[in-house]
Amino acid sequence: MNDIARKPIPTSIRWIGGLTAAVLVAQLGLNQPLQTSAAPQGMLNFQLATTSEGAGAIVASWGDTLWAETSLWSGFLFAALYTTLLLLLTSHLLIDRPGVRERKTGHWVRGLFLVAGLAHVVEYAVLLANLDAPSDRLSLSATLLALANYTALLMGLAGLVVIRAARRRPLHPPRGSAHGH
Repeated sequence: MNDIARKPIPTSIRWIGGLTAAVLVAQLGLNQPLQTSAAPQGMLNFQLATTSEGAGAIVASWGDTLWAETSLWSGFLFAALYTTLLLLLTSHLLIDRPGVRERKTGHWVRGLFLVAGLAHVVEYAVLLANLDAPSDRLSLSATLLALANYTALLMGLAGLVVIRAARRRPLHPPRGSAHGH
C-alpha cells in the first residue's frame, strides 16, 4: 500500500467535501419545484434550452421564479465549493506523484477544474438574466457554457484517474517490505 493510501484525507478536504455535498443536496431540493411538464429535469432543462421559445416556455411553466432564482444564486456558492474541493483533491492526489508527466497532467486537470467553475459561474449569471427576458442569445450562451462546464469536469475527473493510475507501484515501497532500502 502506498503512502497516500495510508495517509488520511486532510481535514480541509473533508470539510469542503461535506459543505459541497450539503449545498448539492440543497440544490437538488430546490430543483424539485422546478420540475414541470415543460421542464421534467427542472433547472437542467433551462440550462440546455438553447432558444428563447424553449426557455420562455420553461419560465412560464414555473410561474413564480423564486425557486429558480434561489437555485441559481446557490449555484454560485456550489461552483466555488466544488472548484475548491477538486483543486485541493488534485493537489492531495499528486502528493506522491513527482514525475514530470503526472505534474503536467495535474496542471491540466487544475486548469480544467478552473474552467469548469468559471463556466458554471458565467452560465448562472446568464441564466439569471434569461429568467427576466429569455432570448436566443442568452439561451444558447447558457447551453454552451453548461456543456463547457460538464465537459471540463468530466475531462478533469478522467485526468485524476490517469494521475492515480500512472504508476502501479508507489515511488517508495512501504517500510519493512521486501523491496525496502
